[in-house]
Amino acid sequence: MAARADAIVTAALRPELFTDINSIRISRRLVLVILSMLVLGGFAFRVSSLSADGLSEDELNKLNAVQDYREHGITAANGEHPMLMKTIQTVSVLVSEKIGSGASVETALRLPSTIFGAFTAVLIYLLVAELFGIEVALLSAALWSFDPSAIAFNRIAKEDTFLLFFFLLANVFWLRGQRVAESQPQRSPEPFYWATAASYGAVMASKYLPQLLAITISYYWIFQSIPETKWRLGKKRMLTFFAIMGATFLVLNPAILLPATWREMGLFAGQRLVGHDGYEFMGKLYTHRLTEWLRGVPWYFYFLFVAVKLPLLTVAGFLVGLPLLFRRRLGDGRYFILFWLFFWFITFTFTGGKFTRYCTVMLPAVLITAAIGVQYVARSFARRFSFLSQAGTAFMGAGLVSLVVIGSLLASASAAPHYRLFTNVIGGGRANAGYYFPHDEFYDASLRDAIFEISRRARIEARVATESPTVAAYYARQANRPDLNISWLSDSESLRQLEEGDFIIDARGRRYFSNDLLISMLRQSATPVIQLTLDGVPSAQVFMIDKTSQSIVITAAP
Repeated sequence: MAARADAIVTAALRPELFTDINSIRISRRLVLVILSMLVLGGFAFRVSSLSADGLSEDELNKLNAVQDYREHGITAANGEHPMLMKTIQTVSVLVSEKIGSGASVETALRLPSTIFGAFTAVLIYLLVAELFGIEVALLSAALWSFDPSAIAFNRIAKEDTFLLFFFLLANVFWLRGQRVAESQPQRSPEPFYWATAASYGAVMASKYLPQLLAITISYYWIFQSIPETKWRLGKKRMLTFFAIMGATFLVLNPAILLPATWREMGLFAGQRLVGHDGYEFMGKLYTHRLTEWLRGVPWYFYFLFVAVKLPLLTVAGFLVGLPLLFRRRLGDGRYFILFWLFFWFITFTFTGGKFTRYCTVMLPAVLITAAIGVQYVARSFARRFSFLSQAGTAFMGAGLVSLVVIGSLLASASAAPHYRLFTNVIGGGRANAGYYFPHDEFYDASLRDAIFEISRRARIEARVATESPTVAAYYARQANRPDLNISWLSDSESLRQLEEGDFIIDARGRRYFSNDLLISMLRQSATPVIQLTLDGVPSAQVFMIDKTSQSIVITAAP
C-alpha cells in the first residue's frame, strides 16, 4: 500500500463500502472552510474556562521546569521528560506576562496544548485523506475536534498532545512522499522523507516513545516485496533519515546532553520517581508499577475507556468500523490503522502502570475507525433507500454523519468545562462520573479550592496532610499562607503530629494502599468541614482534626 497512494484513495472510496455524497465533489475551498470551522470550534471548547481546574502534581512539575529555565537556561528540570513542550510553555508564560493578558498561570501553561490539540484536526484530515478519502477525513477531523476525551487530554499540560501532533505530521509527510514517488516521477520525494525524519525528531523531543516509529516503518516495510513498489529509501537514504531525525532531536531537546538529565531518566526508568503505591480503578486499588505487568492495573483498562468515555454514537461507529479494517475492499490504508492500534495496545495494554492520558496517541485511530464505520452505515442506508432521488439519499447520508458529530458536540457541551468527567450511558452516565478512573478524571482539580478554603480557616502554622503536598504548598503561597505546614498524607510520622485544628484533605483519585485505611475510616466516622464538587460531582472533602478524627488517625497511622 505504501507504494500506491492513488490506489489507496480509490479503494477507500469504492461504492461497495463508502459514499462520496453521491459523487458530489467537495471543492478545496469548502474543505478549507470546514477545516477552519473545526479548528476554531475545537479550540473554543479547549480554551474555554481553561483555569477551571487547579494544577495537578504533574502540571506543577512543568511549571517548576519553566521557572528553572527562566532562571538558569537549559537545565535538567523534570529531566525524565524531553524539553520541547516545556520550552513552548516557557514562551507561553513569558508572553502572557509580557502582554499583561491577565491570564492565570494555569491558562498560560495549558494554552500551548489547546492550540496544538485544535490544529491536530488538520493533520488528522490530511492523513486520512491520503488513506481513505476526503469524506472520511472530514468526519475523522470533526470527531477529534468535538470529542470530550480529546478535548480533555488537550487541556492538561502534559506531553501527549505534542507527541500526537508531531507523530501525525511525520506520517502526513510520509504518505505524501509515497504519493509523489508513485504518481509524480518528475518530482523528488526526498523533501518529504527528510520532513518525516525531522518530524520524528520532534516526536522524540516531545516524549520518549520510540515505539511510534515502528508504526511508520512497518507500514513502509510490508510493501517492499511488491515489484511495482517505487517507494524505497535504500540504505543510504535510510541512514540520512535517522541522521536528520537525531539532529532535530538534539536541537529541540539539548538538555539530553546534560549528565543530570540522564540521572533523572535513570531514576524514572528504575521507577524511583513513582510517588504512590497504587491506582484506583472502578473502586478497587491496584499496584501501579510498569513492571507489575498483568499483576498491576487490569489489561482491559483502555478497552473500558473506549467503551465508557466516548460518545455513544462514536462507540457504535467504532464497533462497525473495526471489522471493516480486516476487509480488503476497504483498501490498503487499513494497514496503517491496524499497525497504529497494534503497536499502541502492545505497548500499553500489558504494562502494570496505566493512565488514561496515554490514550491521547491512540484516540485518533479509534475515531478514524469510527468514521469508517459511520460512512459504511451511511452507504448502507443510501442503498436501502435507493428509490429516493439522488438528493434525497445524499441528504440521508449527510444527516447520519451530522448526527454523529452533533452527538460529540452535545457530549462535550454537557461535560464542559470538566470534560474528563464525561461518561456515556454505557458507563452509567453522569451518575458514574469519576467512578472508573478517578485519578485521571479529577487529577487534583479541586486541590486549589481546598487550600484556599483551608487558608481562610486555618490557624497560624496549622498542619495540612494531603497526597499532593507540592501542589498544596504552591497554592498555599498563592493564598499568602506560606506558614501552613504541608505534609504527605501517607507519611505516618507526619500524621502522628496532627493536632486539633489541623486538616486532612481527601481528594478523589488520591486513594492508595498507604492511606486506604485512614481514608475509609474518616469517610465512615468523621464529618468533613469542607466538601467540594466539580459541576455537582463530589471531588474532595476536608476534615478538620478533632477528638474523633484524631483517634482515627492514631488508629490508622501505621
